[in-house]
Formats: sequence, structure tokens, C-alpha cells
Amino acid sequence: MHLALYRKWRSRDFDDVCGQEHVTSTLKYEVANNLVSHAYLFSGPRGTGKTSCAKILSRAVNCEHPINGNPCNECHSCRSILSGSAVDVVEMDAASNNGVDNIRDIRDEVIFTPAELRYRVYIVDEVHMLSPSAFNALLKTLEEPPQHVIFILATTELHKLPETVISRCQRFEFHRLTVPVISDRLEHIVEAEGLTATKGALDELARIASGGMRDAISHLELCAGRHKEINESLVADVFGKLGYERVAETARAVAERDYDAIFSTISELTAAGRDISVFWDELSSFYRDMLIIKSTRTPERFLDISESSMASLRATAELFNMQDILYQCRLLDGAAADMARKSKSKRLCAELTLIRMCDPAMSTEPDAMSARIAALEDKLALIEAGGVTVKPTQSKTAKRKTDAPKPTEELKQDDKPAPNETDDTANAQTRRPLPYFGELISRAVEKNPFIEGFRHFINGYAVADGFEIECDNPFTEKICTDNKTMLTELLSVYEHRIISENEVTITGKSGGGPREPVSLDSL
Repeated sequence: MHLALYRKWRSRDFDDVCGQEHVTSTLKYEVANNLVSHAYLFSGPRGTGKTSCAKILSRAVNCEHPINGNPCNECHSCRSILSGSAVDVVEMDAASNNGVDNIRDIRDEVIFTPAELRYRVYIVDEVHMLSPSAFNALLKTLEEPPQHVIFILATTELHKLPETVISRCQRFEFHRLTVPVISDRLEHIVEAEGLTATKGALDELARIASGGMRDAISHLELCAGRHKEINESLVADVFGKLGYERVAETARAVAERDYDAIFSTISELTAAGRDISVFWDELSSFYRDMLIIKSTRTPERFLDISESSMASLRATAELFNMQDILYQCRLLDGAAADMARKSKSKRLCAELTLIRMCDPAMSTEPDAMSARIAALEDKLALIEAGGVTVKPTQSKTAKRKTDAPKPTEELKQDDKPAPNETDDTANAQTRRPLPYFGELISRAVEKNPFIEGFRHFINGYAVADGFEIECDNPFTEKICTDNKTMLTELLSVYEHRIISENEVTITGKSGGGPREPVSLDSL
């Protein structure tokens, strides 16, 4: 029968365990100096070496010729444990043996001396699965076992263990393994197994494993089954991922509002039959990396990516400000929750969310408004630095004075335009409704709730020399005039530029410029 790679390459001594030196160094010292404890508790994520260290420790304490705390793996004791024939080393899965009767059997057995070895060792995996009554039955034996008994408990969920159990053990925390550590181990296995793999593919396998060596080796074996060179393209095909660079391209498309690239990416995923949720997780992870780049001085400490991926990440992060990333992270998180609830509309949800990420003006959420204000502040800073020249605008009065003929000039009678036809035609061509005006008035109501009762009598237009706010009645015109400064500020936000009050005109229903101030007594 074929032996899985993760079993074939299980660590055989403490020096062979990767990335857990804080644990293995202590265990080696205790074994070498005969300071072995009666109970150990190994906790940490899956695939980080807990069971491997438990097996190594069971051989080390029983080894006839230990080498600096490591088992020799050659003596009779080591070979019998490796083959699984040693009756004095008992491995128990607490997930399927979690009853009180199973613990009572152990309690009855510990009084007997070992049959062949120096110590009787009990390795209890996934110990958090024991029932409360089983834990109670274990407590006394765990606290004061016979001199020839050692307990090694392993768990991935330490918080589920009673404090009474934790306090009776020597506790070791196993950490998630970093990408370089896993990648180096995979490279060693590839060379030993005669496989061919690129460094980028091994790095990607290490990232997919999320800190677990066992998962990484299993993924390597899965890719090796294709009988091809293991490269980034093969890894992406096997696991349905786009890859770090393709995800970076999607983020750049969002920054550049390249809708064709966005729809092309989603269409490609759908056509290939890949799960959009996997891509969404990749994109969310990439935004998390950009957030770290923008907010920390030493992002390398918090990112497990290669140097080439780091360069691509930095270049992409320069296209966003912090408010943009926070706003888009909120959208990504909300879309992930929607995809989990509505699995049949993942494509539509992804496309709508990416479009909303391109333009914060499509949302009235506080994060979106913060992103738009931040963009406005960036433009103001650029103007103040002299990077942009602002062309002054002319009011209607100034324009009319400029366009008026000089006294010495005369117009022929035939050249004079009709008094109303020319002005009406020009206004019809240049006067257009503002598409966002309803949203703008909603923002104005948030600042001044009194406007709510008159919002249906107010319309906004863009004209040739600025903006016109048309009111249906004199009282509404008076309210808009009093709030002209606020309306101008909101126009600046939606237009993404600074607008002066001279560019905004408050008019009545018939237009024609502002009228005399309205007195409330006259209404």
C-alpha cells in the first residue's frame, strides 16, 4: 500500500521538527538530564507537530541509547515503538474514545509496571473531546500517576479544557509555521522524492496550508499526482485559485475603475467552474495585506509572502489611501456574508460589490463618505502644493460684461439675435439635471432635518457656468438660500472638486436668477 507523504516524512527526532524550536529544545534538555515530567499538554493549530513530538518523546524517554535528548531510532525500544508493536505506548483518539469508561480502563491499567519499556506512555489526541465525567475520572490519576507512567495530551482547542486539567500538565504552545519554513521543508521533500517544482509554487502551497506542515505536504502530493512540473499555474488550477499576482491585478482594476477587467475576471472564474468564494477569500486576504502595508512600519513581520509578491503588493497599495481600503474591506466582508447565505447568486454579488468598490459615490455609508472626503483632501493638498492649477470661474454677471460689445462697436440689424430664442436654446443645451441630487438632499437632511419637508420642491441642475438649485415656491427658496453654504459643500463632495458659492445660484421655478430675499411676513 502507498504510504502518504505526510506519514513518510513525519519527523523522527526533535531536530527534524520544523519551526518549533521553543518546544523541542526544552524537551531535549529534560530528556537528556532525566527531568521528564509526569504529564505534558501540547496545544496549537493542526499540522504543526504536536503528535509528532508526542511520538518522539515516547521513544526518547524509552530509548536505550539517547543522543543529546533525541531517540536513536535504532535500539529495540525505538524500533518497537516505530512499528507500533510496543504495548507500553498507547495512542488514544479522544474523539472516538471520550467516555468515562475509557478513562476508567486507563486508570485501572496504570498500576501495572511496563511490560518491556522503561515508561508506560499514554498519548491522548484531541483531548478536548473528552466528556466532563471523563475529565473528572482522569484528574486524580493525571495529578499523581505512578512513577512509570507519562501522559501526553494533545489538543487544537485549548480553551475547551478544564483549568483543573491544564494546571496538572507541563504545557507547550505550538505555533503556526511561517511560509519560508514550510517552503524549505517542501523543497527538501521535492528533491528527495525526485519531483520538479518551482520556488513560487512551493511558496504558494505554503500559503495555502495556513501554517500547517501536514496540509502543505498533502497539497504537494496532490499536485505531484498530475505528473507535471509543479508550478504556480498548476497549483492555481488544482486549488481553484487565481494566484497572488492575478488578485493584485483585480485590486488594480478596482483602483483604476477598469470595469472590463473586473467583469472579465469574474467571467473567467465562472467559465472555469471555480468557486467565487475561494477568489473572494484571496481578494480579502490581499486587502488585509494592503492594510498592513499602509499602517505599519515593518510589514514584513506580519506578512508571509515572497519578495516578488511583496513588490507587487507595495505597488498596488500605492493606488489606495487608508479610507479607500477600509471602505472596500467593509464591502468585501459584507459580500462574503451574503455569498454564504445566497450561494446561487455569488456571481452577481461579486460583480455588484466590485462595482461599488470602484466608486464610493454609489454608497451613502459613512465609510464611503470618508473615502470620498479623503480623496477630496488629497486633491486639496495637491492644489496647495502647486501641483494643479485651478482656473478661476466667472459669474454670470462678469461673463455678460465680458461678452458685451464695446461702445464703439455696432451690430447690424440683421445680426441681432431674437430676444428669447438664443438664450432659451443655450439654456436647454447646457442645463442638465444632477443625477446625484436626490442623494445630496438626503445628506442635507441629515445635517438639517428641517429640509425634509421641502425636499420634493427642490431640484438641482448643472449649467454652463456652475450649478442651479431650482425651488418650486418662495418659502423653499428662502430655506435653500439660508443653507447655501452647506449645499455648496455637498456639491464639492459629489463633484470631487472645490466649488465656490459664486458658482451656485438659487432660483425660483421660473429660473432667471435669484430673486429678492423673501420675508416670512410676506408669505
